[in-house]
Amino acid sequence: MAARVFLGKTPYLQIKKTYSREINFSVIGQYVDYLVKEQGVKNIFVNGTTGEGLSLSVSERRRVAEEWVTQGRNKLDQVVIHVGALSLKESQELAQHAAEIGADGIAVIAPFFLKPWNKDVLINFLKEVAAAAPALPFYYYHIPALTGVKIRAEELLDGIQDKIPTFQGLKFSDTDLLDFGQCVDQNHQRQFALLFGVDEQLLSGLVMGATGAVGSTYNYLGKKTNQMLEAFERKDFSSALNYQFCIQRFINFVVKLGFGVSQTKAIMTLVSGIPMGPPRLPLQKATREFTDNAEAKLKSLDILSFTGVKDGNLEACS
Repeated sequence: MAARVFLGKTPYLQIKKTYSREINFSVIGQYVDYLVKEQGVKNIFVNGTTGEGLSLSVSERRRVAEEWVTQGRNKLDQVVIHVGALSLKESQELAQHAAEIGADGIAVIAPFFLKPWNKDVLINFLKEVAAAAPALPFYYYHIPALTGVKIRAEELLDGIQDKIPTFQGLKFSDTDLLDFGQCVDQNHQRQFALLFGVDEQLLSGLVMGATGAVGSTYNYLGKKTNQMLEAFERKDFSSALNYQFCIQRFINFVVKLGFGVSQTKAIMTLVSGIPMGPPRLPLQKATREFTDNAEAKLKSLDILSFTGVKDGNLEACS
């Protein structure tokens, strides 16, 4: 079985200077080391949803990308830069910049204010962005719940390399396993990278044929997810299922508390010990109550080191 590419989303690292929330670039190198050493994550997706990429200015996105490429040199296997934007010109500028700094690939989300209304229109937009970095592998970031662009991924993939020769694959952030399964089934000969983006359903994605994963929880559950991947590779499906259920227990718990980018950043700070800072408006900082509850749950699952937790409060995760 082919090795699986495993990507973690990058955080939007900030210090609290003003209400605009300035980026703290100085901790990115430290965070690279944490991901590699503590979580086993060596392939990074920069300026995506968790990284609040669409809340950054073009100049900020450029500098964030530069820092990840520089700090990841000789440590990370791949750094893929998300360059999607509402403006085609901005996407092209970011794509060209990604090529200039030595990124390993670029990804693009569908424009979501003035939306493409069919496959051909969307491909025309993606084609123009890809052409700005003709030597880089190109990925489509499929996340219809946020973009409102409901064009099925299976439909998009049909003939896309005829229009975009550098097309390498997609990040599939949707729960429609019929659509994802057909992406796999209809493209066996094309060697696309089909990266699953729903962390709590990753095992289902692997069974369907996912070649990798991109997700926010891999910032702090990367080690646990890698254990699941290893069990799946050796066909120990019972262990793989146990790992997936463990991950689901935590995600299910925090979803009930109210879970989004802000809360993800709080958990990333908690687990890594590296301050992620608050999110940029309009998002609000996670509450102390949320962080305390999430910490207790991580400890009960034996994901976070703990003191004062009784054995009876521990939940088996292996």
